[in-house]
Amino acid sequence: MRTARLLTGTALAVASAALCAAPAYGADGETGDAGSIELYPATVAPGAEVTVNTASCEADDAVSGDAGAVGAGRFTLIPSAHEGDAVGRFEVPPSAQPGTYEIVVRCSGGPRMTGDLVVTLTSTQESSPQAQVHPRGSVKTGVGGALGPDPVQTAAGVAALAVAAAGGTWLLHRRARGDGI
Repeated sequence: MRTARLLTGTALAVASAALCAAPAYGADGETGDAGSIELYPATVAPGAEVTVNTASCEADDAVSGDAGAVGAGRFTLIPSAHEGDAVGRFEVPPSAQPGTYEIVVRCSGGPRMTGDLVVTLTSTQESSPQAQVHPRGSVKTGVGGALGPDPVQTAAGVAALAVAAAGGTWLLHRRARGDGI
């Protein structure tokens, strides 16, 4: 029993050390640091434009991107004056469903780089304080006002008040004359 525990513990220690020391493999089997891409914004609503940056390609590389997973198709990244990054843009189709999509960029003759794009029903920009939505219209309390949405009910209320005022005036007039009530 003691030997079994010792062997099990040793096997687990070797397995965990092997997992920690294993080289990182790209999705297409390439080893090493494949570079990275940045998506701006990384969380969008359908119909939004996304900018893709990478500094992992050489200045003379042809850089292509693929946003086919989200339905936007292929796009080209061109070198920019900003730190030698390659920059490209694509538009998320209005019909895109919420979820996480893999965006792929490849340098000519270089590794395959990926980044995750999250599509939500509302963009994060819409919930920022600068784009705050202010309420409009009246508060629906259930009782309504003098000029409520139904003119028939308003007219009936005015008529009832007029009859009550006329009846009250008539009764006060009779009492003042001494006709006896």
